[in-house]
Order: sequence, then structure tokens, then C-alpha cells
Amino acid sequence: MIQALAFYLFSGVMIASAVMVVSARNPVHSVLFLILAFFNAAALFLLNGAEFLAMILVVVYVGAVAVLFLFVVMMLDINFAQLREGFLRYLPVGGAIGLILLAELVFVGVAWIDAGAAVQLRGAPASEAVHNTRALGRLIYTHYALIFQAAGLVLLVAMIGAIVLTLRARPGVRRQSIPAQVARSRAAGVSLAKVRPRTGVDV
Repeated sequence: MIQALAFYLFSGVMIASAVMVVSARNPVHSVLFLILAFFNAAALFLLNGAEFLAMILVVVYVGAVAVLFLFVVMMLDINFAQLREGFLRYLPVGGAIGLILLAELVFVGVAWIDAGAAVQLRGAPASEAVHNTRALGRLIYTHYALIFQAAGLVLLVAMIGAIVLTLRARPGVRRQSIPAQVARSRAAGVSLAKVRPRTGVDV
């Protein structure tokens, strides 16, 4: 009974915070509601016995992604009014994509078939005295190793693409030259001066 009440409590708070992420006018408030949704999702993972996924959700998404979003929103001078001007222009395309995603979700829900052996598979790690983290590691690094590496490669390409797109050549900005720093001699970088007491040095 307590577990059921906790499930409905965390689920309700997560759904409400997810709605506030989309409907909040202040972007900082949206990020804070997103962090609240992540915490409640981690609590749901804990209720289902997936403590490793709950820890990863808190450490990676709350500790890195959501905080990064918060810093970007607070530190960058983004004109959100200008961003909202093109909302009506892209509304048909966004609506079409949303309808396609909704149709896919409905199709998955309708075509869902409850596997009879799922209960035995879910209870297998506990019966074999294998922890959740070890069982998940065995699956990822044995059966799905290639897919795991491919996902890492996709993330690497996305990171390189983001760096290339945001790298701009600005006039008047001094760039770091690694060969010039390595080839710099001691005489060019260090100067010795004899300083008399109670006097300064002209730099």
C-alpha cells in the first residue's frame, strides 16, 4: 500500500512538473521544473528496484545536463521574444512532427503484448544473487556492446559538430599558438633584474 501511494505521488509530481516545463514563461523556472521531474523519475526507478538507473539519472541529468541548461539560460543574453517571433512560422511543421510522434506512441501502446516470461526474467537477477548494476553491465558490454559503442560514436560526432558550429573567428582576439609556446626560449620568457631596496622595477 505504501509503495502504491509513493508511486502515485511521484508520478503525479513528475507529470505536473513536466507540464510546467513546457508551460512556464520563465526559462529558469522551466529548468528548475525539469530538475524536479528528473528527481521524481529517479524515485520511480528506485521503487522498481533499478537503483543504478536512478543514480545515473540524478548524477548525469540533474548534476550535468540540467545544471548546464540552467547556467546557459542564466548567463547567456538570449532574446526570447525574438525566438518566439518565428513560432507561428514553424507551427505547421512542429504540429506534423508532434502528430507523427503521437501516432507512433499510440501504435506502440496498441501493439503492446505482455510477455509471459517477463516476470521470470525480471526476478532472475534477484534469484541468482546478481545485483542490478552487474546484470545491466553484463547486458550492455556483452550482447549490446556494438550498439553501446555506436551510441558513444554518435555522441562524439555531435560534440564535435557543436564545437565546429559555435567556433567563430573574431577579429582582435588573440589565439593560442601551441608551436610558438613550445619553441619559446628561456631568454624570451624570463628577465632578471637587480632591484635596489625601497625602489621599484619599471616593467
